[in-house]
Amino acid sequence: MAEVRARIDFKVGVTSSIDAELLSFHGLKTDKEHVAVIFRSADKTQDIPLVRMHSECLTGDVFHSSRCDCGEQLDETIRIMGETGGVILYLRQEGRGIGLYNKIDAYRLQSEGMNTYEANNHLGFGDDLRDFTEAAEMLRALGTTKIRLLTNNPKKINELRSFGIEIEEVVKTSAHIKSGNESYLKAKVSHGKHNLDI
Repeated sequence: MAEVRARIDFKVGVTSSIDAELLSFHGLKTDKEHVAVIFRSADKTQDIPLVRMHSECLTGDVFHSSRCDCGEQLDETIRIMGETGGVILYLRQEGRGIGLYNKIDAYRLQSEGMNTYEANNHLGFGDDLRDFTEAAEMLRALGTTKIRLLTNNPKKINELRSFGIEIEEVVKTSAHIKSGNESYLKAKVSHGKHNLDI
């Protein structure tokens, strides 16, 4: 059973400094070092936290790659939760679970005309190898089994529900369209059934 391993207070944000708490865990199914970032709400009546499961994306989160919308989604989440409170489950599942080096190989195939799913399939991987079991374990370790989920991805909704997490509301993120990622977003909608307004 997963338990909170350590907690530290820290500041987070790109354009502003927001108070948050960073938590590590032990007892998770794999040895991946997932973390939770807790944003406290001034409104103590918010018993059902807003939660985002954000899969690590080095190219998007750190370098704001033109190929995806991950960094912008993370920035949007931090801004929203800085105002309203919430929990980011930052999951070490780079490239929808295929890893960083394989994702770079998939980028090369995308440059040759494949979409993001076709590239993963060409490399011998499924559409999405992410497993959200540990996200549910992290929520339980936080004493949370009822949430509002910030996502456009039906896979996240369905998996969390299958692990016994009650989703009171699904809140969509914005569509972060920029030069270089429109075909990526269209593939997420057509192939991954993401609820995005493009």
